[in-house]
Amino acid sequence: MMTDMPDLILHRGVFTTLDRSNPTASAVAIKDGRFTRVGQDHEIMPLAGSSTKIIDLKGRRVLPGLIDNHLHIIRGGLNFNMELRWDGIWSLADAMALLKRQVAITPPPQWVRVVGGFTEHQFAEKRLPTIDELNAVAPDTPVFLLHLYDRAILNGAALRAVGYTKNTPEPPGGEIMRDANGNPTGLLLAKPNANILYATLAKGPKLPFDYQVNSTRHFMRELNRLGVTGAIDAGGGFQNYPDDYAVIQKLSDEGQLTIRLAYNLFTQKPKGEKEDFLNWTKTSKYKQGNDYFRHNGAGENLVFSAADFEDFRVSRPDMPHEMEGELEGVVRILLQNKWPWRMHATYDETISRALDVFEKVNQDMPLEGLHWFFDHAETISDESIDRIAALGGGIAVQHRMAYQGEYFVERYGFGAAEATPPVKKIIDKGVKVSAGTDATRVASYNPWVSLAWLVTGMTVGGLRITPPRNCLDRETALRMWTENVTWFSNEEGKKGRIQVGQLADLIVPDRDYFSCAGGEIAETASDLTVVGGKVVYAASDFKSLDSAAPPPAMPDWSPVRAFGGYAAWGSAESAGQPALARKMAMSCGCANQCKIHGHDHATAWSAKLPISDLKSFWGALGCACWAV
Repeated sequence: MMTDMPDLILHRGVFTTLDRSNPTASAVAIKDGRFTRVGQDHEIMPLAGSSTKIIDLKGRRVLPGLIDNHLHIIRGGLNFNMELRWDGIWSLADAMALLKRQVAITPPPQWVRVVGGFTEHQFAEKRLPTIDELNAVAPDTPVFLLHLYDRAILNGAALRAVGYTKNTPEPPGGEIMRDANGNPTGLLLAKPNANILYATLAKGPKLPFDYQVNSTRHFMRELNRLGVTGAIDAGGGFQNYPDDYAVIQKLSDEGQLTIRLAYNLFTQKPKGEKEDFLNWTKTSKYKQGNDYFRHNGAGENLVFSAADFEDFRVSRPDMPHEMEGELEGVVRILLQNKWPWRMHATYDETISRALDVFEKVNQDMPLEGLHWFFDHAETISDESIDRIAALGGGIAVQHRMAYQGEYFVERYGFGAAEATPPVKKIIDKGVKVSAGTDATRVASYNPWVSLAWLVTGMTVGGLRITPPRNCLDRETALRMWTENVTWFSNEEGKKGRIQVGQLADLIVPDRDYFSCAGGEIAETASDLTVVGGKVVYAASDFKSLDSAAPPPAMPDWSPVRAFGGYAAWGSAESAGQPALARKMAMSCGCANQCKIHGHDHATAWSAKLPISDLKSFWGALGCACWAV
């Protein structure tokens, strides 16, 4: 009997198990990293032995650990300690104050980098900083500011550091904005793709290996703080295999991973994609690894000719005529080696052409049983959904519209944005579907922003783009972030629920996800995160259990030391910032909602009508429904 003694018992909780045969519980027992009993206190507590650790949850809500279906965690980890995050900062003035503080402690020749995860629409000012403003706070320190994947802004010092001058030729696929004399202004545009942004960022200093190890640990720690216990890594531009995987492999070998990670291999050389996959299929085996670090196939980039970048500020790109032939060659290699794949595809036009290839290959090399899927799929059509279903594929959606919804509406209109992507319809059609972030550059890594978007239909700028009929209920949204993701990593039944036999990954959020206001979902963090039966993060009531923190962020000028991560949670000056919508509601002093459309201040204030002027006709009415 002693061999059955649990290692850990958590009790007096309100467990949402997502196990339909046992949907609620008050206690769980864990042994050897798995749930061994899930039930009520009176059933579980007698199992405790002398060496069993017991955690009293004091009536708190418990959820399965969140799993991100599309996160650039390996690349992000190598750089996390060098990046100042504007994710969750609600005014440009506050963002610039953070930048100024970071400039003051960043030694030459290092850069200050704000590398994505935010949008200008989240700021009360509804704009990005000017180059003059960047130069004013950083006359000598290079500053690189990446906004989504549409532009980068460099101050004068950064232009000098990368060597862009009047004589620098225009890069393929991008544009260096210039003044009347032909000198670069500091604005780089992705037209039609983001290669100029990748390439310029790659010119910056890199952390030494030991610092990258520390950086990756801090990134995992930040994800644990937000309740993430697993992720599927989608590769990434300028991330080479196996060289850039040495850090994550070291952490895996040493048992220091606090995120369960399945990784896909992303081709790196245009016109050399077949060679990449021929080489990798010889040296790597699908599913090689363990429950913490395992190979998950190919993607998200399979061939460069099929990459339709998601910049909704510009027209939809047409894929070149050679796309089908190049894609077919790679898909056949993958099928021969039984590798599943994921494929970046923003627009239905790209998806339908790729499906032509998949259907052709399926005639003599069946796709049956292979867990392949499209990523993103913002404008996917009903016909394409049905074709994916017929081939047994899946669709992995991310919350990029929470950051780019305003641009999409401006180009295509509110009607088109109502089901972009059509998550509810995909679910109703029975196609495998899950959710993630596509962090760290094009969107924030905060999973609760994604959950809030799925539930409320709101962008981080406060614009309601998804009507209630197309939004998800909270349990369905949670399943999109837990059990649904496991199909995409071929781990169904192993994790994603609080269920006997599954991996013991769970979180205790700092508020009740099922009863808090919709506007508060995005503000959630975790007070207790458990992975494999081990506490990997603890705060608030559970702070005394927190023994897994990595050493301080390296180097000592790292923004992570000063600010933490999302919403600058580690900075005393930034602590306790209310959400944007709440700030707006408080500033106008109203207490009641419009009973027709809802008193949506953020939508109204971001509209082109002069409603922010309280003395004007629109502002006097004060209701968003008059402005949209």
